[in-house]
Amino acid sequence: MSLKIAFTASDAPVAQTARAALVARYGDCTESKADVIVALGGDGFMLHTLHRTQALDAPVYGMNRGTVGFLMNEYSESDLPDRLAAAEETVINPLAMRATRSDGSIHEALAINEVSLLRMGPQAAKLKITVDGRLRMEELVCDGALVATPAGSTAYNYSAHGPILPIGSDVLALTAIAPFRPRRWRGALLPKSAHVRIDVQEPKKRPVMADADSRSVLYVEVVEIHSEPSVAHRLLFDPGHGLEERLIREQFV
Repeated sequence: MSLKIAFTASDAPVAQTARAALVARYGDCTESKADVIVALGGDGFMLHTLHRTQALDAPVYGMNRGTVGFLMNEYSESDLPDRLAAAEETVINPLAMRATRSDGSIHEALAINEVSLLRMGPQAAKLKITVDGRLRMEELVCDGALVATPAGSTAYNYSAHGPILPIGSDVLALTAIAPFRPRRWRGALLPKSAHVRIDVQEPKKRPVMADADSRSVLYVEVVEIHSEPSVAHRLLFDPGHGLEERLIREQFV
């Protein structure tokens, strides 16, 4: 029995051209009826596809038609059914963000890579960090802070000098972005079950925004973050090129 494949692509011309070629060769079906969804684009489009299809049962197999392609497999038009049949599955849980704005409104979002808090103006942010109801840092003066999953640990977290986390580890990275005080504090490793609360100090003078996988909430005062085990994203990778191998390889570049 042949796999039912749904192809989706970013707006980039190279991705649209690839989709047309693959559909002509293998056919296409709706995502709701597909055995597997093939996403053509870069990492940003892959994240968008995972969020958009999270209620569906079909796993997502990405092929790189973007730039970095950390979450993607190499692009090839040949032998796609065989590659899909041999692909290895990785299951990841996103972070849940609950952000309270200065006007009292509450905004919720999921993040596969990270939830970040970033200063909005020229003044450094002042943040208070509580983990599992226990105050851990009274004042962090910084450009921002983020909580990253293992899958997202090589993205913004790594650029902010945070650690790369093994994909199977039940750990989250809490990383400071350009910390001024404590100047040498780079962050902490937390259990996956941790509930993190970050309070913005002096929010009118030092406004802060929160961002969950590029979905932003402005003028936040409190941001609560935790892993969401009830949501599971299924990603497919070619054998020997899965997330675990990529995370290890990234540390030896």
